[in-house]
Amino acid sequence: MRGVVFDGKRTQVVDDLEIRDPGPGEVQVAISAAGLCHSDLSVVDGTIPFPVPVVLGHEGAGVVEAVGAGVGHVRPGDHVALSTLANCGTCAECDRGRPTMCRKAIGMPRQPFTRGGRPLYQFASNSAFAERTVVKAVQVVRIPKDIPLPSAALIGCGVLTGVGAVLNRARVDRGDTVLVIGTGGIGLNVLQGARIAGALKIVAVDANPAKEAVARRFGATHFLTSTEAVKDILPTGADHAFECVGRVELIRQAIDLLDRHGQAVLLGVPPATAEASFLVSSMYLDKSILGCRYGSSRPQRDIALYADLYREGRLLLDELVTRTYPVEDFEKAAQDAEGGRVARAVLTF
Repeated sequence: MRGVVFDGKRTQVVDDLEIRDPGPGEVQVAISAAGLCHSDLSVVDGTIPFPVPVVLGHEGAGVVEAVGAGVGHVRPGDHVALSTLANCGTCAECDRGRPTMCRKAIGMPRQPFTRGGRPLYQFASNSAFAERTVVKAVQVVRIPKDIPLPSAALIGCGVLTGVGAVLNRARVDRGDTVLVIGTGGIGLNVLQGARIAGALKIVAVDANPAKEAVARRFGATHFLTSTEAVKDILPTGADHAFECVGRVELIRQAIDLLDRHGQAVLLGVPPATAEASFLVSSMYLDKSILGCRYGSSRPQRDIALYADLYREGRLLLDELVTRTYPVEDFEKAAQDAEGGRVARAVLTF
């Protein structure tokens, strides 16, 4: 079967992958569509260290083909969106409703794929850039069949991360002010999360002026090409500032532009050894700096919720899909994503 493999030096689309059958508590899914997220490209450029060879992809949707023993919430033929959280479901963090903090959900990559008899790693417990994948049952969420699968694919990472950061981590409230630095796939979902939450002013900042129209479509009330004029719109600063690019100088700006009691939420992914600075004295005004893993999400709950919001017209998904590409055109999709020419490139099988 086809898939996108990174061997540590180059990325290529291959057609000789093999996948094992699902075991107990696992589900095999035929992938229909998968979003190309910056995290996939970060594996290729080394920003995210990951063992190789690896089958890339982690934002997908498709159709259940087979289930292992003990799986009862989905069955063959169901349309599903996938999450990256292979959490155990039984530890203290899972029991508290914080599956993103499960210590078994990260750092232990599996190898369900083989190629020429050699095992390949699974990226983010998912590997959606393959015609088929095998994941834990907890990662599979059934969705209505009337949701287009290229749109549904984006729920599993971009929407969970961006909207979840607003609703679950920052807990933006009605009337709050929000600053969003970077309007790529994650930033657009932060914008619509803030809109759904009822924020009063939502200021989007992106160096590319061509992104203004789409930013306003997703919820921005103001658009700037730098942070210099933010104080003209929010004289006392923002209640919430989301850094969605992953540059330490922008993290500093997000912190500096907070109002009293404000919180900066870090969503962009800088290099693993990057360090950021801030004025310690500013924190005594009850400001906070918040990390956020995967939108502090609970995928079985949140994916179903976002699917319902989409069907009600309150959550935009179709508008995120700038362009679809057959998986064979992965390199073109990656170039367009890196060049900022798409909100989300979606690979199809």
